[in-house]
Amino acid sequence: MNSTQTATPTLTWQEAGKTKTSAWQSENNAPTPKRIQIADDTIKADDAYKLCCEGTALLWRGDFQNAKHLLQALSRRIDRPGKKPKKAASTMLEAFHLHRQAQSQKARILGMLVVELSVGYNINLRRAPDVKAACEHAYGKSTENIIVSLREILGLIGAYEWHKNGVDIPAINNKIYPSYGVFSPIRGEYLDLVDTAPLPVPCNLAFDIGTGTGVLAAVLANRGITKVVATDNSHRALDCALFNINQLGLKNNVALVEADLYPKIDYGNADLIVCNPPWLPAHPSSALESAVYDEKSKMLKGFLNGLNARLSKTGEGWLILSDFAEHLGLRTREELLSWIENAGLTVIDRIDTKAKHSKTLDASDPLHAARKAEVTSLWRLGRI
Repeated sequence: MNSTQTATPTLTWQEAGKTKTSAWQSENNAPTPKRIQIADDTIKADDAYKLCCEGTALLWRGDFQNAKHLLQALSRRIDRPGKKPKKAASTMLEAFHLHRQAQSQKARILGMLVVELSVGYNINLRRAPDVKAACEHAYGKSTENIIVSLREILGLIGAYEWHKNGVDIPAINNKIYPSYGVFSPIRGEYLDLVDTAPLPVPCNLAFDIGTGTGVLAAVLANRGITKVVATDNSHRALDCALFNINQLGLKNNVALVEADLYPKIDYGNADLIVCNPPWLPAHPSSALESAVYDEKSKMLKGFLNGLNARLSKTGEGWLILSDFAEHLGLRTREELLSWIENAGLTVIDRIDTKAKHSKTLDASDPLHAARKAEVTSLWRLGRI
């Protein structure tokens, strides 16, 4: 969530005999550090690691590139073999929870290395990059000094590069430009499913529920559907989708609507309703994780329960869903089928494809067995 939308917490610290204050910025909603210590190029990595583990934030006043090196050194100390859990997980579900716990702990420690940005998003450090455009893209206009974790700043820079360069989408023979905090469509297998699955007949009106970057709306419009209504409840996502739809020249075909799932405006019953909800039913620890984790399957169930009333007589609902959660023990196939049936829906067909992302090849990943077995499906659902 953008920090301008909530009360901004303030940090206070002592430096050069003076009391200083600055706003605390965290897109992951990390708590304000309770202690701050000034650090520069003279600090040793082991000392920095100890302080960060204890919850002391290191406000960097040295060379920016050296701060990046220190961040890498901290990461190596977190990941070294001696830091792995003493007891191996007995189930994949236990492995998942241990993995999330370890990732959360790592994020907390690495988030303790922080930098100060003055008004205008200037980093007054040697060899610091110009981050103004990247920060404005994520945060909006600068109105005050802020302190933010170096890790977040590096994430902003990386996300802004994605936004500038775009992601090639073969299904539309064009690019999609993701924004910071909006899930990037780098998993091409689900896009291929939406591009190749047989469309219902007729198919003049489609809904894209939870549009994100707008990529699925663009794929549907590219397939010749004359009217696509794309919804999302995130302003950041809607801004991103608007940018992409305009870039692709589809503003006459795609209407963007702020809504929690289905549009409140009556567009009539749709011939096709598509949804690619977050695939894992677990609690997101931050706003940025809400594209991956759907607590208690709220979005998935909401999509299914709303389909029957909004589909045309011959219409279809397309649910794009990985079975990764099933392999992790977070959801069973029987549960999913019961939700479909209880929503008054029938399965017309299911089109499967194997996951192709790089993590399926990483045998050192504690979740490797589940990732290797993962299948992504397009469920074609109709009214009973």
